[in-house]
Amino acid sequence: MTDALRVLEGKWKIVIICQLFAAKRPLRLSELQRQIEGINQKMLIQQLKELDRDGIVSRTAYPEVPPRVEYELTTLGCGLGPSLGALVDWVDLREELAAKQA
Repeated sequence: MTDALRVLEGKWKIVIICQLFAAKRPLRLSELQRQIEGINQKMLIQQLKELDRDGIVSRTAYPEVPPRVEYELTTLGCGLGPSLGALVDWVDLREELAAKQA
């Protein structure tokens, strides 16, 4: 459990994974940065490197000018789908309960 949490720890990793799920296609760094409000390029690159190292995201660099790099979920990353779906359901429940209490 500790290893699983280490892979996903940090403010941005789950957000990045969710964006890649939603896209259903590889995304370039600039596309990801536009879709994630509040993240700077340095932090995005750092988080993507860690996700790549842990086998959640794959990075493909194309030998073009200008260089093109795309990121997509690996099979292991796609395996997070049911868990992230359950997390989204929990967030919805939490918001619903908070609205009832207000």
